[in-house]
Amino acid sequence: MLKLHDFCNRASGTFSEGDAHFPAGWYLRNPPGSSHQPSSGEGALIFVKLWQMQPDDRQSVRIDTLDPAAWSHQDGRQVCRLFSSAVEQVSLQRLAAHEVLPADPDGGTELLVLSGEMMVDDQRCDSRSWIRLPVGDRAQISAGEHGATVYLKTGHLAAAAVEV
Repeated sequence: MLKLHDFCNRASGTFSEGDAHFPAGWYLRNPPGSSHQPSSGEGALIFVKLWQMQPDDRQSVRIDTLDPAAWSHQDGRQVCRLFSSAVEQVSLQRLAAHEVLPADPDGGTELLVLSGEMMVDDQRCDSRSWIRLPVGDRAQISAGEHGATVYLKTGHLAAAAVEV
């Protein structure tokens, strides 16, 4: 089953947590039970995914995804690793035109199209599209004519299914 939600956009403006300020391009991950003081003096457009972490996860993450040093080459594409555990893998991926993005049928896949467009089977998903492929879904995912950059999260849906 494919679910698309068109409610997200690439972050813009400056997001603040207390005295720390994060311009567009930063990935922030606050674990369950953590506290912070979110604000934005100038306004900010951010992507928020609540309740995305395992209850015992205690790792805070701060990554400047605009820093070239945060990116590496993996499987022929540019990848910015954001988080990895036994349960889930989270990254940004830059795909060339028509490049296939392997899904994880055993663990589920979620992705947010940050720029460009993706094709899921024969359905076009523009920038700001949220795509969720449940455990067992074997859709064909590929970048559009001009490539794409996506936020990719895999493996976690199998763990969620076990907890239910």
